[in-house]
Amino acid sequence: MLQARDVTVAYGDFVAVAGASLEIGPGESVFVVGANGAGKTTLLSAIAGLVPIRSGEVTIDGTKPRRTATGAIERGIALVPEGRRVFAPLTVEENLELGGYVRLRRGERSEVERDKERMMERFPSLHMRRQQPAGRLSGGEQQMLAIARALMSRPRYLLLDEPTMGLAPMIVDEIGTHLEALVREGTGILIAEENARFAFAHATRGYVLEGGRVVAKERTDSIAIEGVTAAFFGPR
Repeated sequence: MLQARDVTVAYGDFVAVAGASLEIGPGESVFVVGANGAGKTTLLSAIAGLVPIRSGEVTIDGTKPRRTATGAIERGIALVPEGRRVFAPLTVEENLELGGYVRLRRGERSEVERDKERMMERFPSLHMRRQQPAGRLSGGEQQMLAIARALMSRPRYLLLDEPTMGLAPMIVDEIGTHLEALVREGTGILIAEENARFAFAHATRGYVLEGGRVVAKERTDSIAIEGVTAAFFGPR
C-alpha cells in the first residue's frame, strides 16, 4: 500500500499542498483531479521524492522511502511527468536505458535489456523508431516513451501527471488501454488529471484537490461524480 498522510509542501510562504492524504493499493487505479493550480503536480512530485515535504509522510507498506527520487524508485515508485520530458537528443533506446539506470547501477544489465525489448513489444510504435531521437517522435509517441521509460524501473506504483495533455482522442484511448493492462498486471496507478472524464473512465476511485487540499473523495460509480465534473470542469 502506498500512502501519503497529511502531506504539506510549501515554497517559501506559499503552501502548494496543505495536509493532503491519499492511498493506493497494488493493482488499483486512483485519480487525483482538480483545476489548474490545485496542487496535483506538487503532490505527485512530493510522493515521487522530487520536492521536499514540510510535514506529513509518504510510506510504502508502512516504510518511508529515502526522500529522494532515487529512494522512491528503489522502493517501487515511478513518475511520468507532465509534458513527457523525454530526452530529445537521445534515441528511444537510450531513453529507455535511462529509465533503468538505478537497476543498471545494481548490475542488472541483462534484465534491463530484456525489459527494453518488452517495452518495444508493449509499445510497437517505439520499436519502429528505436534508433530515432526522441525529439522527432509525435506527441503521442513521446507520451508512450515516457510511460515505457518509467516502467523500466519495474515500479509497483506508477504516477502519471496529466498523461492526456495535448493528445488526440485516439491516442488518449490508447493510453487508457495501456493503463488498464498495467492494473491487471498488478501495478498501482495514480493519475493526476484536469481531464476528469479520462480519470473517471480509468480509475475506480479518487480525490478532488482544490487549493492544495483534498476536498472530496469519490468512487467513479458515485452519482456525486456528475457534480464534481460540473463544478470543476463545466457541464457535459
